[in-house]
Amino acid sequence: MSEDTSKPDLSWLISVDDHILEPPNVWQDRVPAKDKDRAPRMVPGEHGEIWVYEDKRVPTSGLSAAAGRKKEEFSPKPLSYGDMRAGCYDSVARLDDMNQAGILASLCFPSFPRFCGQIFAEAQDKELALICVKAYNDWIIDEWCGSAPGRYIPMTLIPLWDPVAAAAEIERCAEKGSRAIAFSENPAPLGLPTIHDPSGYWDPVMSTAHDADLVVCMHAGSSSTMPKISPNAPVLANMAWGPVRASGAMLEWLFSPYLQNLPNLRIALSEGGVGWIPYFLERAEQVLDKQRHWASKAAGVDLYGAMDQGGKQVDLHSLDLRKTFRDHVYGCFIDDIHAMNSVTEIGEDNVMIETDYPHTDSTWPDSIELAHKRLAHLPESTQYKLLRGNAERVFRFTPAQPPVLA
Repeated sequence: MSEDTSKPDLSWLISVDDHILEPPNVWQDRVPAKDKDRAPRMVPGEHGEIWVYEDKRVPTSGLSAAAGRKKEEFSPKPLSYGDMRAGCYDSVARLDDMNQAGILASLCFPSFPRFCGQIFAEAQDKELALICVKAYNDWIIDEWCGSAPGRYIPMTLIPLWDPVAAAAEIERCAEKGSRAIAFSENPAPLGLPTIHDPSGYWDPVMSTAHDADLVVCMHAGSSSTMPKISPNAPVLANMAWGPVRASGAMLEWLFSPYLQNLPNLRIALSEGGVGWIPYFLERAEQVLDKQRHWASKAAGVDLYGAMDQGGKQVDLHSLDLRKTFRDHVYGCFIDDIHAMNSVTEIGEDNVMIETDYPHTDSTWPDSIELAHKRLAHLPESTQYKLLRGNAERVFRFTPAQPPVLA
């Protein structure tokens, strides 16, 4: 009997959110000689290596390099590179870990620069900071992704403090093969204009990302904030409440003219979960239906201390929230049982899986086995989309052929 080639291959997944612990040479190998003493560099510390950059001293948290450790061993204390799994910082060594967990390809967020390069936006010397952003981008494309073509999806940083330079860097990196840019879920806590800025601060970035067909990825925590339920709420309660950041980002973008005016612009809510999406879409539709008439005439209204500052406005009368979501927004999940039971409400074309390697939330090394368990009740065609098909389409990415494992 001949093999059925029409059945989708569900034995591998593509993770759209993993992390890199940058090796010490990233900036030292790429900045001009005169800047090496001021560029990010790694030096010995009391508890292992620390990153030094301007007035910052940044150790590596053990929670960021937990792969290979039992849950009982997780710790936020500093961890040296010699005590962490090589796959945390070595792209070739990581392939073995990916193969073990059924991860065919991976999109990786930075660690030392933080999720969207905030550390460079905070720098005093912005000329050097721009050099460092470009150095990271060259490293991630040429070395990290270049070490294993088809196994890593290139995502690059932008100089958040200079939207014109950011647009130029998007164009440069797109030519080199970048498929996405890292952006903030909420730029305001970073001291930057919001996406509703009346002057159109982010226009060069968003129009260039649109034209270059790069996905705008917003990782949970890319605002450098942890949501707090109350001033002294337990840290685990706040962590469980974390998806409010992604839901807020989604709502801001749905009511922003960017998605209405830029038909190819796509955003990914990285590590934001997806189980909450049906409710907030429903609530947004209720609000739009009942409030659009007065809201379209009342720019600057203050409701309970929330002031609409004016600026470019979405056309509330033509806004179709469901269509806007379907065309532009992609939710990303690690292990979301509720969402897998409501995929049809969310939309099977708008959901992508992630493994969060090597963080404490990661499903590694059981990623593909757990995915099969969570998706088993779905049609195989839907499973394929969530496991890899949507990632390939959204990021315009062709993965390597799956390796033949011994």
